[in-house]
Amino acid sequence: MGRSRQTYIRNIGKKLLDYHGRKFDSDFDENKEKIEELTDINSKKLRNRVAGFITHVKSSEE
Repeated sequence: MGRSRQTYIRNIGKKLLDYHGRKFDSDFDENKEKIEELTDINSKKLRNRVAGFITHVKSSEE
């Protein structure tokens, strides 16, 4: 079994995918930059965790 993500990380990721889904892809570094542009998340750790969630979701879609 894999590690589970906290609810607020999933919620932020799902909302970003709902509103800006086409801007994200399966590249982690590009997703980090997009999150920095689209949100006001100041925490580097939180931004990376959300980018990891989005990358996981997008790579499982392909």
